[in-house]
Amino acid sequence: MTDAPRLTLLTPHRVGPEHVDALLPALERACGAGDVAAVILRLAPADERSLIALVKRVAPAVQAAGAALVVAAAGFPGDLVSVSARGGADGIHVDKPEDGTLQELRGRLRDGRILGVGGIETRHAAMDAGEAGIDYLMFGGLYPDGVAAEPEAVRERTAWWAEIFETPCIGVACAETEIAGLAATGAEFVGLESGLWMDDPARIATLQTSLSEVAS
Repeated sequence: MTDAPRLTLLTPHRVGPEHVDALLPALERACGAGDVAAVILRLAPADERSLIALVKRVAPAVQAAGAALVVAAAGFPGDLVSVSARGGADGIHVDKPEDGTLQELRGRLRDGRILGVGGIETRHAAMDAGEAGIDYLMFGGLYPDGVAAEPEAVRERTAWWAEIFETPCIGVACAETEIAGLAATGAEFVGLESGLWMDDPARIATLQTSLSEVAS
């Protein structure tokens, strides 16, 4: 018997202030219904002050449930490290980082703050990211344009990484039918796109049971 993977919840892309009133109660219920390790908050680009204020609204609800809040903001040209730290989040998530970006971010993220990476589509890029000292590597998930990688490719990449490397990985499910296959890869975390939990946060309890059954 192996330990069941923990859950990572992904919010929709481009979360802004107008979305928080609906997002917060869903997050609180979902985090209370299963073993949620982290939430990846995907913010809409805005000025730094506005993003910090938004993170300050979300962080307490997530952290009170024992989960980490990791901040992402595709297309944001400013300082995401500053947004995360000043907003009280636990770290940042970047997709498809440019050369040298991860090393620079790793050097700036102090006091145990998390650096996570996604959008990696080749084994070479995945290994480069791992060598930069990231805290987790995420395979799969929706891009901001709504496109997702093929589920079988996500499962294969997740299984390859989980078998060989010590750095934890997240395999992301966009549909419920993908969850069991990802749980069977040995990955430390299974990510859930927002369509799997936001409309019915209590459903997390059922999904958690399915993860435990795969691990048993």
